Amino acid sequence: MVKVKKCSFCGFDIPIGRGVMFIRRDGTILNFCTNKCRKSLLDYKKKARKTRWTTHYGKQ
Repeated sequence: MVKVKKCSFCGFDIPIGRGVMFIRRDGTILNFCTNKCRKSLLDYKKKARKTRWTTHYGKQ
């Protein structure tokens, strides 16, 4: 059984064979479903809890 991954930013499921895996220098693995999620977290340093279109919006 193949494990379905979650996006590190928005929290949506990533279909098998899709998305991007980013590995930081400290060994942390980040999975992204789209380029929009990758840019939001890494380039723009947005917080998922303050971004309306994520599943983490409004949670504390």
